[in-house]
Amino acid sequence: MIHTQNVAQLQSLMTSGEATSRQIVQAHLDAIAQQNEQVGAFLETFDESALKLADQIDEKRQNGESLGPLAGIPVAIKDNLCIQGEMTSCASKMLSGFRSLYTSTAVQKLLDAGAIPLGRTNLDEFAMGSSCENSAIQLTRNPWNTDYAPGGSSGGSAAAVAARMAPIALGSDTGGSIRQPASLCGIVGMKPTYGRVSRYGLVAFASSLDQIGPFARSVDDAAALLQAVWGHDDRDSTSVNVEFPSLSASELSPIEKLRIGIVPEHYAEGLDPEVQTAINNAIQTYKDLGAEIVELEMKHAKYGVAAYYIIAPSEASSNLSRYDGVHYGHRAESFENLTEMYEASRGEGFGPEVKRRIMIGAYALSSGYYDAYYLKALKIRRLIAQDYQQAFEKADVILSPTSPTPAFRIGELSDSPLQMYLNDIYTIGANLAGIPGISIPAGHTTAGLPVGMQLLAPAYEEVRLLRAAKMFETATEFHLAQPAEVA
Repeated sequence: MIHTQNVAQLQSLMTSGEATSRQIVQAHLDAIAQQNEQVGAFLETFDESALKLADQIDEKRQNGESLGPLAGIPVAIKDNLCIQGEMTSCASKMLSGFRSLYTSTAVQKLLDAGAIPLGRTNLDEFAMGSSCENSAIQLTRNPWNTDYAPGGSSGGSAAAVAARMAPIALGSDTGGSIRQPASLCGIVGMKPTYGRVSRYGLVAFASSLDQIGPFARSVDDAAALLQAVWGHDDRDSTSVNVEFPSLSASELSPIEKLRIGIVPEHYAEGLDPEVQTAINNAIQTYKDLGAEIVELEMKHAKYGVAAYYIIAPSEASSNLSRYDGVHYGHRAESFENLTEMYEASRGEGFGPEVKRRIMIGAYALSSGYYDAYYLKALKIRRLIAQDYQQAFEKADVILSPTSPTPAFRIGELSDSPLQMYLNDIYTIGANLAGIPGISIPAGHTTAGLPVGMQLLAPAYEEVRLLRAAKMFETATEFHLAQPAEVA
C-alpha cells in the first residue's frame, strides 16, 4: 500500500514511474479519511491545494525539470506553524477563525523542496501539554490503542505519522513536545539544536526554548526532513549562522568506539519497569555493537523540571499577552468597559492549562518575586547547561528513556498537573541547554504500547546524534512495527 511506504520508497515509486505524486497524495488523503474520525490527528486537510501541488510536481517530472529533494512527498504540519491563507489556530478558541498572512520559514523551505502539505495537525492548546488533551478543538488518540493518549504537545503530528496518514510531519519542541509523543507513538522524533531551524512563523510559546523539528518512521526520513528545513534565516534573530552539514543517508555511517553516557539517577523511582527493561536491552544492543558505556554525574538535573516550569510559563505569560481581543484573538461579545473586555476575552479564549501557565508566569515575573523565582531558575538553567558540557567531555551521546512511562490512558493524568509535567523529566534538559535530542523506537510493552529511547548530543552535533540513532535502528526492527489501521 502506498501510504505505508517511507520517503525513500515513495521517491523510488515516482522515479520508476510506478506511482505519481497525485496518487501518493490521494492515498494519504484516503488514509486520513478512513482513520481521522477515530484518531483525530488532523484538524483540517488541504485536499485541493495538495492535489494541485502534486500535479505541478508530476508535470515537472514529466518535462524533465529539476526537482527538490522532497518533491511529491506529503507532509503534515503542526497547527502552530503559519501557512499563508490557511487557518492557524494553535488548537485554541483564542485564534478561532485566524488565517495566516504569511508562511513560516520552515514550511516555505518544505514547499521549496517540493514537499506537499497535507493539512494541519492537532496539538495541546498553544503547545502547552503532554497528552494532546488540552486542545480546545478535538481529542487526538494514540493509533496503537485509541484508549490511550498520543503524548504532546505535537500529538497530532505524531499520531498522523504512526497511523500512516503522512510519511513525515513537522512539530515543535519546547520541553519534549516532539520526542515524548514520538516515544508514545513508536516513531522517530527529533529536536535540533536551538537556532538550527528558523522560528519565523512559529507561534511563540517560550521563545528561548521553542524549536521546530521532524517526525518520521525512520532516522533517514527524519534526517531528510531536517535537512530540508534547517538553515540560517535573517528573519529570526536567534537563527544561527553556522555550518549546516549534509544529513544524507550515506553520511550517517556507524560510529566506531562510540561512548554512550548513562546517568544512574535516570533509573530511579517513577520509571516504569517495562520502560527500564527496554532501555536496559537497548544499552546491551549498543554494547554488542562495540560501544563503551560511561557513567555520568548530572548533579543539577533534579532541578530541571522546577526550573523549566518557571522559565517556560514566564515566557508564555509575556508572549500570550498580545491575545487581548484588541491586538489579536477572540473578543468577547458582552462587556461593560475596557477592563471587562480584556478579562472576558482572555477568559473565554484561553483553556484551563494555558490560564494556569499564564498565572504561574505572571506571578514569577511580578515585582518582589522576580529574583526569587525567575532569576534563580535562569541560574539553574546555566548550571544544567554546564553539566551537559562536562558530560560530553566523557561521552559522545547520552542515552536515557524518552518518557518515564509508555502511553497513559486518556484522562488518567488530567487531574494531576504535576504528574503530567513529570512526563517531561527526561526531555526538558535538552531544551534548557539548547542541545539536540532524538527519540527512537526501542521496544514494546506486554500490552503492545511503544517504548522510546532518547539520545542527546552536544550543540550542533546533529550528524553524530543521527549516526548513533541509526546504529541502533539498523540493529533492531522496532521501527518497522506499525499499529493496525483504525477504521
